[in-house]
Amino acid sequence: MISNARISQLYKAQHDYFDSGATLPYAFRKAMLKRLKKGVSQYESRILEALHQDLHKHPLEAYSSEVGFLYEEIAFTLANLKQWMEPEVVTSPFVTYPSSSRVYREPLGLTLIIAPWNYPFMLQLSPLIGAIAGGNCAILKPSELAPHTAAVIAAMIKETFDPAYVTVVEGDGATIIPALMAYRFDHVFFTGSIPVGKKIMEMAVPHLTPVTLELGGKSPCVVDDKVNIKVAAKRIIWAKFWNAGQTCVAPDYLLVHHRVKEEMVDAMKEAIVDFFGQNPVNSDDYARMINSRRFDTVAAYLKEGHILHGGQTDRDKLYIAPTLLDDVEWDDPVMQEEIFGPVLPILTFEELPQAIQAIKKNPYPLALYVFTKSKKTEKALIEQVRFGGGCVNNALVHLTNPELPFGGAGYSGMGQYHGRYSFETFTHAKGMLKTGTWLDVPVKYPPFKNKLGLMKRIMK
Repeated sequence: MISNARISQLYKAQHDYFDSGATLPYAFRKAMLKRLKKGVSQYESRILEALHQDLHKHPLEAYSSEVGFLYEEIAFTLANLKQWMEPEVVTSPFVTYPSSSRVYREPLGLTLIIAPWNYPFMLQLSPLIGAIAGGNCAILKPSELAPHTAAVIAAMIKETFDPAYVTVVEGDGATIIPALMAYRFDHVFFTGSIPVGKKIMEMAVPHLTPVTLELGGKSPCVVDDKVNIKVAAKRIIWAKFWNAGQTCVAPDYLLVHHRVKEEMVDAMKEAIVDFFGQNPVNSDDYARMINSRRFDTVAAYLKEGHILHGGQTDRDKLYIAPTLLDDVEWDDPVMQEEIFGPVLPILTFEELPQAIQAIKKNPYPLALYVFTKSKKTEKALIEQVRFGGGCVNNALVHLTNPELPFGGAGYSGMGQYHGRYSFETFTHAKGMLKTGTWLDVPVKYPPFKNKLGLMKRIMK
């Protein structure tokens, strides 16, 4: 466990490093992004092994959602960073003539990035890309619940960066995070649960530290009666049981039109067998629960409703089969909390307004997915439901596009990142107006006398 004295040393070292101006130049930021990519490449095999040890992730799943994801984001940032750093020229009101105006993006300073356990590598380093691009220093706090991945991150960062610039602090989050946040950071980026997110905000308040909170919630998946059943079933099952359901934007429950429910359930059962076999416990392609505590929480949901498919468990192996759950009620515990596991409750609706009102019982989901051929259905859900982001006729994949903002709304979080949105999150927009001295319009100066009429004509 790191001591308070060591935290103080790291904080002061990063403070001095940032104040030196070393992080400001474009050339430095570009070099550090390339160094990060090189570090990930050199540690790639160790990263994949650590993710398998912590979550039983197949190398393809681990690579695509954690390692390859970062490669693409670094490449996108490198391709655009120079343009993002250029001052943005904006218009100036006539009353300020002769003036020009620009918006400068300046680094925030010292940042703290706190990662969760479900995508312990990507969700630690993806925000770091934005912090580096923005010209900041960073302290990283990996999740102790994914200890193998945390150890690899610590080793990689130590070998890649000067600790006065980027460093890792490991340990029990309940102790380490309050110790870190006793100091004033210029930004805290947290990914995790709503209850912990509230505590992060509370700790940030005394310092007036801005925070980005990437939380979760019950993300609905709506399937109407105008849909390609087979394609929808495969995409929903893939998205729900990716990482054994331990994804903040996984479909949390299915709202399916009553006319196609039976056909949809059959197609989803078929997709589960196609993906993971008759007995998924033997599949190398299927992940495990992170620990026994999460296993017990998710396994308890199996006692609710009626199991249509799956339901098998093995606590010693932290295994819960991909499960379809029917006959659940809106006030059941499984519909009150984010499931964060391989259990998919299935509910029905008859008319779209009914589905929209049902979704609003669990407001502000992080994601919403709709499978439909109807533009009317698509438009209604996008306009009438408040949510972070989502997909039409797909799921999860919106977060792979760096051109799209990723972030929550309301209870599912605040702030956005990925691509330019990461750069903007980790910078301050500084507005500057520059006025020429060759002309000095006297209308604003006292004595005002009869100048009001002229001012009204100028500022109409």
